[in-house]
Parts: sequence; C-alpha cells; structure tokens
Amino acid sequence: MAETSLLPTRTPEELGSAVRAAVEALRAGEPVALPTETVYGLAADARSPRAAARIFEAKERPSFDPLIVHLPDLGWLERVAYFADPDDPRREKMPSSQWGSFARHQRETVKRLTGAFWPGPLTLVLPRRSEMIPDIVAAGLGTVAVRMSAHPVFAAVAAAFGGPLAAPSANRFGRISPTTGAHAREELRGRIPLVLDAGPTAHGVESTIVRPESGCLQILRPGPVTAEQLAEFGNVIHLSGQAKDNRPEAPGMLESHYAPRTPLRLIDEGSGLPTGHEPARGALLAWRRRRPGFLAVETLSPAGNPREAAARLFAAMRRLDAAGADWIVAERVPTDGLGAAIMDRLTRAAAR
Repeated sequence: MAETSLLPTRTPEELGSAVRAAVEALRAGEPVALPTETVYGLAADARSPRAAARIFEAKERPSFDPLIVHLPDLGWLERVAYFADPDDPRREKMPSSQWGSFARHQRETVKRLTGAFWPGPLTLVLPRRSEMIPDIVAAGLGTVAVRMSAHPVFAAVAAAFGGPLAAPSANRFGRISPTTGAHAREELRGRIPLVLDAGPTAHGVESTIVRPESGCLQILRPGPVTAEQLAEFGNVIHLSGQAKDNRPEAPGMLESHYAPRTPLRLIDEGSGLPTGHEPARGALLAWRRRRPGFLAVETLSPAGNPREAAARLFAAMRRLDAAGADWIVAERVPTDGLGAAIMDRLTRAAAR
C-alpha cells in the first residue's frame, strides 16, 4: 500500500474533501482512521466481513477480540441489536408476559441511557442481529457493542457513509491508543490509506462499556462515563477486569493492553522505586508532582484533575516510551470517578 495520507479537517473545505475521501475508501472496503471524542478509531463497514477483516489485518488484532460498532444515528440501534435476546435460555423458563416485561425494562433502560449519553463515550453491549452484523465483528459472540460518536468529523463520515462502522482504536494491537492523527498514522503507516486529522481528542481514554442486564448495569470497561453517573440509571456492578480464559466479552478486556514497548511498573504516589530501578535510567509518569533525577518525566495533572489526566494519559505514555529509558514507573491515581478508567488502562499497560 502507498504512504498513508494525513488529511486536515480544520476548514469546511478541508472537512468536505476529507469526508469524501474517507467515504470513498470505506465503500471500497478499506479501513480509515477517524477521530472520536475518546481516541482515534480505525473504521470500516461493520456489515462487511471483508472490510472488518482489513481492520484485524491492519491492527494485527486477534480474531477473538470483538469490535465496537458506531452508528450513524439512533435509528440504526434496533437494526443491529435486540433489546432482549430471543435465544436467551431464560425465555423458555418465563411466562410470555414476564419475558415481555423483561424486554420492556431493558428497552426502557437503554432508551434512558442513550437519551442521557448519546452521542457520546458510552458503549452498550446488547444481543446482536446476526443478519446485519457478521460474526467477525462480534468475534462470534451473540452480542454486539454499539455506540454513537459525538465527534463532528466521525459523525460527518458516518452520516455520509450511511451505515454502521466498526471502529476499534487506530493502533497496532495491544499498544498505546492514539489521541492525535499523527499518533494514528505513526501506528498504521503503510497499512491503511488515510487518517483524518482533527487534533487531540477530548477525553483521551476509550468509551465506557456497559451491559444492561436484569435490572442492573454491568460495567465491562470503565471510561469517561463514570459509575457515579450511571448509578442514576440502575444498580451498577463492576465486571471490568481480565477476560475469562483470555476470551473477552467486550473490547479492551484483555489482561495486557494499552502498553508501551518500554516495561512499565506501577507505584504509589511519592513512594520509593522498585529495587534495582535507578532514576537516571528510567522515566516517571507522575500523577501530580514532578520528581527530579529521572531521564524523563510526564505529569498527568498538577491540579489532581482526573479529566485532565485522562486526556493526557496516552500521549504522555507515548512520549515516555520514546525517551530511551530502560523502564517506566507510573504513579497510581485515586480510583473514584474517572480515576477508575485511568487505573484500568495503567494496570493493563503494566501487565505486559
């Protein structure tokens, strides 16, 4: 493949040209990197097994890791997903009226969640309509992860394309997610035809993934929509963690993920270094306060603001990874609110 183009979207003229180029590539079955409000995503036609296979090929992503499907508008939700799985074994054990009540409750919960958080960084895991979303996109699961992006560039491409787009993060599998167009091109140069560049992303970490189930909201991956925000809509249960038997139920659940090439270890804020770690040979990802003596230091938020920290996280990890250090130590952050998502990403980065 020829050199990967980086197309600007700063002016209406640039945006129009970039959207046309992206839609042309998507309709030809090629993946393109697009900005979302979380990280840059690698998008392809979610209805096409061939196009989805190009995502897995470009990212070197294992086929058992499902993709998130981004919808162009809310009207597509019931075209790609059910509100209650017709193959659920519980259906045979319930009277039809009870099953209908279960389905209506799930529908109402989803309606409230989408009304509050869509377009935005919330992904819902629902029973999949297999006639619309092929097995390769869902990694053979009976569910599909769906969301609507609030980013105007992604939304413009999705609307012009006129269909759902499968779009995991635009990086090689397991590595640090890209939060700028330059990061996406660096990761996938020569593997995809183009990247639409809209500058740094707003949130900096991937979407929250939730499975509405039997009156509760199961968080499969923490993200910008916090458990505290979700509590208004149901009983929140945290299921994020390592995938069972390393077979994820949703994207981003593998034990090792979001990892720099340089080995990364976690420490408490302000604590001493692990044995054998000399500061002059290493790098520090600090939570609030810089410390002297390291080869390189990045501070997530001097003010202790988790939203600032999340927006800076992946870019800071990339800079430290490029510093030539023997290792990186990252300070743990408080796990309330958005801190849960930051610690989820750091824990997986340290599992490499």
